[in-house]
Amino acid sequence: MKSILKGSRIAASVLAVAFGAAAVSSQAVSSTGVTDLSNVPQRIIVQYSDTQQRDWPAKAKAYGARGGVSLAHVRGMALRDRQVYRLNQRMPAAQLNKFMAALEADPNVVSVQEDALMQPQFVPNDTYYNVQWHYFEATGGINLEAAWDKQTGTGATVAVLDTGYVYHSDLDANMLPGYDFIDDTFVSNDGDGRDADASDPGDAVSFNECSFLSPARDSSWHGTHVAGTIAAVTDNNKGVSGVAFDAKVVPVRVLGKCGGYLSDIADGIVWASGGSVAGVPVNSNPAQVINMSLGGSGACDSTYQAAIDTAVANGATVVVSAGNSDADASGFRPASCNNVISVAATERFGARAYYSNYGSIVDVSAPGGDVQFDGTHGVASTLNDGTTSPGNEAYVYYQGTSMSAPHVSGAAALMYATDSGLTPAQVESVLKSTARPLPGACSGGCGAGIIDASAAIDAVGGGGTPTNQAPTAGFSFSASDLFVTFTDASSDSDGSIVSYDWDFGDGGSSSDQNPTYSYASAGTYSVTLTVTDDDGATDSDTQSVTVTDGSGGPTSDGFTETNLSFGRDEWQYFTIEVPAGANSLDVSTSGGSGNVELYVRFGAAPDSATYDCKDGGGGNNESCTISNPAAGTWHIGVEARKRGASGVQLDAYWSSN
Repeated sequence: MKSILKGSRIAASVLAVAFGAAAVSSQAVSSTGVTDLSNVPQRIIVQYSDTQQRDWPAKAKAYGARGGVSLAHVRGMALRDRQVYRLNQRMPAAQLNKFMAALEADPNVVSVQEDALMQPQFVPNDTYYNVQWHYFEATGGINLEAAWDKQTGTGATVAVLDTGYVYHSDLDANMLPGYDFIDDTFVSNDGDGRDADASDPGDAVSFNECSFLSPARDSSWHGTHVAGTIAAVTDNNKGVSGVAFDAKVVPVRVLGKCGGYLSDIADGIVWASGGSVAGVPVNSNPAQVINMSLGGSGACDSTYQAAIDTAVANGATVVVSAGNSDADASGFRPASCNNVISVAATERFGARAYYSNYGSIVDVSAPGGDVQFDGTHGVASTLNDGTTSPGNEAYVYYQGTSMSAPHVSGAAALMYATDSGLTPAQVESVLKSTARPLPGACSGGCGAGIIDASAAIDAVGGGGTPTNQAPTAGFSFSASDLFVTFTDASSDSDGSIVSYDWDFGDGGSSSDQNPTYSYASAGTYSVTLTVTDDDGATDSDTQSVTVTDGSGGPTSDGFTETNLSFGRDEWQYFTIEVPAGANSLDVSTSGGSGNVELYVRFGAAPDSATYDCKDGGGGNNESCTISNPAAGTWHIGVEARKRGASGVQLDAYWSSN
């Protein structure tokens, strides 16, 4: 995660007039390990094997005695098998990991994890910006003006899990009552714990306040900026427009000074969707869409996933930012969780923004801006000019995946306003199927493309001219020595395919539907078929093709990694390219000390719930064998358990006859 700068500030109806900047630290957070926010209370989440009520203060006292530390019970969670405890004095990371491992030895305990702090997802922003290109420009926008001719969001409700809401006259008419889920008074910065006041008092911090040498920063008013993108009042002769400007927003405050605790965020997710949280009044306006422009490093954990699954079961679509570390989003949460729409950021020219995370877990992209290119290339929305506490309302341009996610949440609200019976799975499917390819570059994977709000509304029955559905490219092949016969398997659901463009990976090409090609030498080649339909839409399919020269060719290949070391519950990821024709993929770990589990999955990074093969029988000697593996990229995940592991060897090899 990177730090952020607040961007260009403008007057109510003027372009970039004044500029203000304030750095905000976004500390990296491990998947279940320990943060370095030395001045913020340490807390842990203990998951029990049942939901039986116990004497929790006595439990805290007993747990504390084991680790030689004073421990206090904070509260239960909406996930009723989990309890939150606070350490009354900080432990070094190694000692805390040892303490949590000792608690896990209790037969009634399923897991123990740090109650980690999550952070807002936005990045450096230090130049001027123009107007809201991200709505209407053909290259970088989301086709919103055409959508507004059919739908404006009436009847839809979006929950924004963020820093809360500071009053703004260009947004207030669309705000509903919310809730403040921050129970720690240092983080909340409002003098009390949980209550029905979701207003944002400011999240400014002084030098050294969050952690050793952490920088000072002004208040971000991040939640108000996100909410404005979703539902700022529109057509009122002032300020900015919102994507779904007749929708309503429920502010759910989960982020404060130095970030927000995972346990608070999880409860906020459940409550926002209409679920029950002990001691908190039921949300009278359950959200159809939940926006989370926040996150931290580490693969999705069980607490996040359980809360998200609860929200989806309650009918809420969960939209999350992919993160701003220019890295594979599979290493960040909640972007790597299942049942979410993970959103990457694009800039004004339709390319992946330089800071945006990427990868196979990204579902779609949306404008996030890039003010480092030019001051007119950010995302404008509602804000406040107070540096610590609320001051005057303002309009400011930010950039980041925090800004891209609310574009998608707003589009989802327009879809729900069109058809309130949609399921979260249908919303995700339509947003992906109606997205358009990025007109600019995207290295690493940007999902289905940039969302098209108008096309999404049409697809769920919003009227207008039906949007052309892009074709689906596909092919099969058979190889005999250096000769390969390719068979087209493409389809087009609402028209016909009019052209075929084959790239055989060695400089050769063909426009035939079913070509036969002869390679000059043995090897593995990346073959791409691009098809175009009768309305000009395209799609591509790329596969690895291995040919031999008749003398046997390559029969085995792979890699060995030695002396791997892992922290407690740490994941490490690897990939191996398997060619067509391989009849076995063998992956194994061995040696060293500790305890690791091995996961193998085709096409995407595995996690503890999604894999093609898993071995975790204890110790470090684990193995997975895949017979007749599919050609392409296989992903390997190695997770250390309990106290970590060291000196581990990983072997991954494919073989063919």
